[in-house]
Amino acid sequence: MFTGLIRHLGTLEGRTPRPGGARLRIAAPKELLERALHGASIAVNGACLTSVARDDRHFEADLSEETLSKTTMGQLPLRAKLHLEPSLQVGDPLDGHLVLGHVDGVGELLQRPQDEGLWRFSIPEDLAPMIAPKASVTVDGISLTVVECGRDWFTIALIPETVRSTRLAEMRPGIEVNLEVDPIGRFVLRNLWLQSSDEKLRAFVERGWKGLD
Repeated sequence: MFTGLIRHLGTLEGRTPRPGGARLRIAAPKELLERALHGASIAVNGACLTSVARDDRHFEADLSEETLSKTTMGQLPLRAKLHLEPSLQVGDPLDGHLVLGHVDGVGELLQRPQDEGLWRFSIPEDLAPMIAPKASVTVDGISLTVVECGRDWFTIALIPETVRSTRLAEMRPGIEVNLEVDPIGRFVLRNLWLQSSDEKLRAFVERGWKGLD
């Protein structure tokens, strides 16, 4: 379990193919490495990975073929900056929102403002029912709040501190990002699926809650 508050940045220094997936070698700050014990969970750009080795500058994590296919982790260039977050410990403050580290899909940065304004991201259409105004969403591991959303897009408002302290500062339109919806949205959609017809689900995707009136 994570919060989506990014306090550590790392660097992708290696990606080695392995049977059934790949292994990442990630340079990280000392404070993060102290939490990257063998078997510890570390969120890397929002994907929950397991530390399998570490030294005084790096930790390593294995990726399955499923993770490679459902996230951006297999496409990131070497030397790319990474958002890192250790898993919650008992007593840690929950300052963001509950983040599982289970990436639901990959979106794309469509538009970023020159100064202040809304950032716009694309979303896979099957995630649309689980994204709503004022709901939480995780973008590359960052806990954010949705401002507006449509069938295949949503917007967020960012304060300068969030941009400055994350890799968002260097992101440009066209870059892909890992997305995780608020976990509550999964259960809402599952309940609708069990109790409603496909027509109602389609109306929900197209018009939100008004489509169910």
